[in-house]
Amino acid sequence: MRTRTLITLVGAVAALAIPAAVPASAADTSVLTTGSAGGTAVAVGDVLTAPLASGTNATLYSSSTGTSGVTCTSSEFTATVTDNPAAPGTATESVSAQTFDSSSCSSNVVGVLGVSSITVDNLPYTTSVASDGTLTVTPASGSTIQTTVKLTTLLGSITCVYQAASLTGTASNDDNSINFTNQQFTKSSGSSLCFSSGYFTAKYAPVTDNGATVYVN
Repeated sequence: MRTRTLITLVGAVAALAIPAAVPASAADTSVLTTGSAGGTAVAVGDVLTAPLASGTNATLYSSSTGTSGVTCTSSEFTATVTDNPAAPGTATESVSAQTFDSSSCSSNVVGVLGVSSITVDNLPYTTSVASDGTLTVTPASGSTIQTTVKLTTLLGSITCVYQAASLTGTASNDDNSINFTNQQFTKSSGSSLCFSSGYFTAKYAPVTDNGATVYVN
């Protein structure tokens, strides 16, 4: 009886001394995954792309509450993953391109007849994506986020250049989207027809990695 009791006690102590096993999938989940939340880790070097969410527009308005400015129905970004640590954490990407199809853009600014082009300058930018969905876009050291808008007006072609120190957005797993709302740019050069501040709003979705939807963990 004593021997059996001693063996039972030793076994119980040994069981308490062994830490609970953590499922491999939980321990190895990266900030960015494909297929599902907690799915396959996005590899460093993978290229992520996203168009504007269906039925939405990218806008650059003269105020945060107004509707005067430039509207585009076609835009896309391309970014390369540079770090994808275990979650919770912050993944980083290098944005190498953000394009706007000028044929899909229009302007309702008085005196403006059309949009010739919208160009995102000073690329690449660094994008950080945190596990809570917070997204931050920053330029290279000593540079600035810059967008050049060329407009056709009654007086000819004009160029408006807008700059921002950084942009803040959110990533959502509901529709694999990235959202920017009223991100303020300040005019650095351009004619009086160029509004003094530009407020950028856009929703990009779905974010994909070679066709597979991307999730944030």
